[in-house]
Amino acid sequence: MALAHAIAEHLPYLRRYARALCGTQASGDAYVRATLEAIIADTSVLSPGQPPRVGLYRVFHRIWGSTDTEARSIAGSADEAGGVQKRLQKLTPAHRQALLLTAMEGFNVSETAHILGVSEAQVQQMVSQAVREISSQPSTRVLIIEDEPIISLDLQSIVREMGHSVAAIATTRDEAVRAARQSEPGLVLADIKLADGSSGIDAVRQILSEVEVPIIFITAYPERLLTGERPEPTFLVTKPFVPETVRVAVSQALLFA
Repeated sequence: MALAHAIAEHLPYLRRYARALCGTQASGDAYVRATLEAIIADTSVLSPGQPPRVGLYRVFHRIWGSTDTEARSIAGSADEAGGVQKRLQKLTPAHRQALLLTAMEGFNVSETAHILGVSEAQVQQMVSQAVREISSQPSTRVLIIEDEPIISLDLQSIVREMGHSVAAIATTRDEAVRAARQSEPGLVLADIKLADGSSGIDAVRQILSEVEVPIIFITAYPERLLTGERPEPTFLVTKPFVPETVRVAVSQALLFA
């Protein structure tokens, strides 16, 4: 029971990581289910002497790298399978995995090396390679849906430092929908709770009903949006955030755009 509780508290964040790697909620969550099935079948697969979170992510990466996970990851209808199969052909490479583990999930170099089964020197090289890759991505227009001025300014600064432009700033649902129609953004950064009590989730739902665009949610309560229910966000940043976390999420979202 103690092991179950230790793993359960980390599952929302493993879902976030898996979805960011796969580019979809469905395939990311399928990898997480496969990971749990492997642990239930044999708890010894968890690394002895390592924190449960490190062991959980290490098992995930064994599943991720195994030859039979494609069948597990293509979950859903036949129509969905074709799109997922295309994504499988450009799965997140190892150097981006290292960057996501350190910048988004907060693992140190030693933990990341253990999870990926590589040396610490290799992890550092992989992260450097991923950072260089981010800086060379094509630019796009970003719609920011955020009602807190300081956070909005931080996001604008990060977006511009990455070479992107700010399409518009919205503080309410209605503003966000209008801005999306007028500015045609290539990416949306959305807070959950907005200035007039409206919902960033509702704003995004309306935007997605009119145009296909990658979304990154930014929230202080990520576990509420990472339960495994549907639909839930594919890309999610936790408040308070550090700039590197936002950069990685933006880059990863655009990778699958």
